[in-house]
Amino acid sequence: MTDTPAFEPLSIETLPERLGAVTALTDRIGTDTAAWSVREVGDGNLNLVFIVDGSDGSAIVKQALPYVRLVGDSWPLPLKRSFFEYHALVRQADRDPGRVPEIYHFDQDQALIVMEFLSPHIILRRALIEGRRLPDIGRDLGLFVARTLFRGSDLSMAARDRKADLGLFSDNVELCDITENLVFTDPYFDAPMNAHTTPQLDGIVARLRADRDLKVEAQRLKTLFSANAQTLVHGDLHTGSVMVTDTDTRVIDPEFAFYGPIAFDVGMLLANFWMSYFSQSGHEAEGSREEMRTYLLGVVEEIWSVFAAEFSTLWHTERTGMLYPRTLFEDQGDHLGAQQALDAMLADIWRDMLGFAGIEMHRRILGLAHNADFETIEDPDLRARCETRALEMGRHLAVNRCSIASMAQIRATAKRIEKEIVT
Repeated sequence: MTDTPAFEPLSIETLPERLGAVTALTDRIGTDTAAWSVREVGDGNLNLVFIVDGSDGSAIVKQALPYVRLVGDSWPLPLKRSFFEYHALVRQADRDPGRVPEIYHFDQDQALIVMEFLSPHIILRRALIEGRRLPDIGRDLGLFVARTLFRGSDLSMAARDRKADLGLFSDNVELCDITENLVFTDPYFDAPMNAHTTPQLDGIVARLRADRDLKVEAQRLKTLFSANAQTLVHGDLHTGSVMVTDTDTRVIDPEFAFYGPIAFDVGMLLANFWMSYFSQSGHEAEGSREEMRTYLLGVVEEIWSVFAAEFSTLWHTERTGMLYPRTLFEDQGDHLGAQQALDAMLADIWRDMLGFAGIEMHRRILGLAHNADFETIEDPDLRARCETRALEMGRHLAVNRCSIASMAQIRATAKRIEKEIVT
């Protein structure tokens, strides 16, 4: 029996020798490993990421580390998260073709994935910070969340296949634990790894941590996250997990994938556009960003409207799973009953989406992992003003999610908060 090789982190120097025999890589970038150029570009919280350029092309090599890179080896993390990322990418590619990078090779023992190098794509968050208005992003992301979430659920999948998949992803315990703590709990008390703009935000942070209604809602949402295994979700869908050009949109990094609420991915995604909206006044050195703010609110509305429309289309055309069977509705001529059930489900998703969005806005400002929308604002007073507005919006969405009826209401609230709240 051949011994399994011990895990060893890649480096710029060792990558060509270690991967030079992987034909899935050499077939795409060239066999002359001495001519390969390797760059380490990982700027995330968890992994090593390399761009490998050869005579015939380029590829990405992503390798998990046995700890949280942002923190160091004091926070161990299992290598198996690359296994879940690989399997999530395979499923997403099937459910919304062309929307994730192509996978060339997966090595479970070395926790590495070789995949398509996306060029000239840039991270969506960076594009929004730069003030770029991408014409297709709302449609593309709305379709992605509708298709992946519907087709990964009991609305579409055969019950046996869906339960087997639930069992497979249920082992992604450690990354779910990160979300359960860092998103839903840590921002609301003085957790050791929390950080915020201080002293400017000290007052609102104290107020939010004493807000009983907010804390109860956060834990209700945590209960939904942990107990409502509706579908395979990306698990960390934000503007840093999307790469774009003006004509192409790709979703990356689903290592947090698990079976959870349909509303979770939608809420996390929209929260990051709302945060971008409130950050824009911190990026106005070269002129007003008012048109950018209008654009961002429009993108949020387009993502939701496209999601709801595509989810509805799939409901009527691909509802072949165990839930809401056609035998109870359409086959009896009861099309109104099927529509009533769909309307009720979309109403539930809407309500929960708002809650998840609000909590995400809080954890990105008060918790461990912040985002560049605010962090790249150098003036701490200006940054704090932007963050305060986002925190107020997050609280409104989370606490009042059951009484918010439309995107028009949310647009009006966002514009009011942007205009009125000054610290």
